[in-house]
Amino acid sequence: MSLNTVRSLLKKAATQAPESIALTFQNQSLTYKELFERVNQVANYLTSLGLKKKARIGVYSQKSIDQVVAILAILSIEAILVPITKLLKPEQVKHIIKDSSIEVIITDTHKIEKIKEINFEKTIITYTPNSLAKVSFEEIYKCLPKDFSSNLKGHDYGAITYTFSTVGDPKGVVIDHRGFVDGARIVSNYLNISSSDIISGVLSFNVDYGLNQIFTAIYKKATLALHKFLLAEEFFAHLIDDKVTILPIMPIHISKMFDLDYHKIPHPENFKNLRAITSSGGNLTKSMIKSLQEHFKNAKIYSMHGLSEALRSTYLDPIQINIRPDSIGKAIPDVEIYILKEDGKEAKVREVGELIHRGACIYKGYWKSPEETKKRFKSIKILKDIIEIPEGLVDEIVVASGDLVYKDEEGYLYLVGRKDDMIKTQGYRVNPREIERAVLEYIPKVKEAAVFSIPNEEIEEEIVLVYNAENEISKKEILFELKKHLANYMLPSRIIYHKNMPKRSLHSGEIDKDALKKELLEGI
Repeated sequence: MSLNTVRSLLKKAATQAPESIALTFQNQSLTYKELFERVNQVANYLTSLGLKKKARIGVYSQKSIDQVVAILAILSIEAILVPITKLLKPEQVKHIIKDSSIEVIITDTHKIEKIKEINFEKTIITYTPNSLAKVSFEEIYKCLPKDFSSNLKGHDYGAITYTFSTVGDPKGVVIDHRGFVDGARIVSNYLNISSSDIISGVLSFNVDYGLNQIFTAIYKKATLALHKFLLAEEFFAHLIDDKVTILPIMPIHISKMFDLDYHKIPHPENFKNLRAITSSGGNLTKSMIKSLQEHFKNAKIYSMHGLSEALRSTYLDPIQINIRPDSIGKAIPDVEIYILKEDGKEAKVREVGELIHRGACIYKGYWKSPEETKKRFKSIKILKDIIEIPEGLVDEIVVASGDLVYKDEEGYLYLVGRKDDMIKTQGYRVNPREIERAVLEYIPKVKEAAVFSIPNEEIEEEIVLVYNAENEISKKEILFELKKHLANYMLPSRIIYHKNMPKRSLHSGEIDKDALKKELLEGI
């Protein structure tokens, strides 16, 4: 079996640290030996179904120890994991099942009715006995052998992950085992994770950031403490009771945390075990950083930037978080980042270009979407004017991210926006993120801000600001403040109050500008 598989990581952990605690959830826990045995039993059953190689198996359930067992069992056989977030509506689940041709669904009693609703007629497996299921994990644990042999290779496909936005059908991205292992190795090393660490499992396991927590814990033989983030009070209790040392979160979690009444947040002394906080999947604002530092005084904050096509591209050293909080940092180990201008040349200091990711953690492409794959996964030859490419070698793939960035004099990177987001107005190119930052920094009443453009024949494009606040703010008040900090051509001509900002995915706080634009244009 290849060393570059999730299965090999699990086997090594079970062999070298059999009695170490692998998983905790509520009042339950499993050692690495127990986890390995349960994974083997489920893998044995899945193999007995006679599925073809690369058959897709969905996991659609609430967070639990059995959910992690299911994920690891699928990644132990020659099948492909398709994690399905519990937040999806039936028609969205149906889309994923159809798009990826799922043969088997592993679910729980909470979600099996949703499966019934979409008339899934193939194999259903549940964690506890259910009349709609072919078998349950409870039965598998009683009957199946605890030994299992795997012949997986690092280049074998491991998973297809989907994210949903409010506009259009999602596309799945294919991740191989080596991509998962590289991610676990690199992230665990720059975070200095050890076997004594307790990692919070609050993230959803339907996205690579969440899955990475499982594999990172296994890679370092650490403990993953699962938690469902429903209420801020319960989340803080999780950090204290489980003695969490590593907290991977998204900005949306930070907002939920500190929405709680200040006096109800436990004293910082209660969080003295927490030594590292990692954030990805959205913009980490200055106010968020301030709140994290105020309540988690011993924790270093790692702001990270990943791509749909690669687990992680950059991270900001915690020492820099107060010096340059807007920076996305520098390349992670084993990755090279280039900034490519439209003419194929390398961007100079403070010059904007497209972020190109070379090296580790690159995924395999988009599932059943060759055009999207071709758009993002490029030959290294696009860097021919920047680096020396030896002739006669097999081609190498890099990711053309679509992210516009620039670097400062010390090499730190800053995200400007997406290539498709830049606004052309009155002969100028306007960065929407610059306007958003000004709104959030200088108008404290605003909680969220989204800037985009709509067509305007007279000036090319018209700038639109949509914001969220407790109450609507006077347009004159907003413009009065923005005029102090922005050039006149950057001022929004339309300012719209929105009570509930649509999000690009169900698990991140990134605002869905496409949905806002569509809503605005349909109303004009």
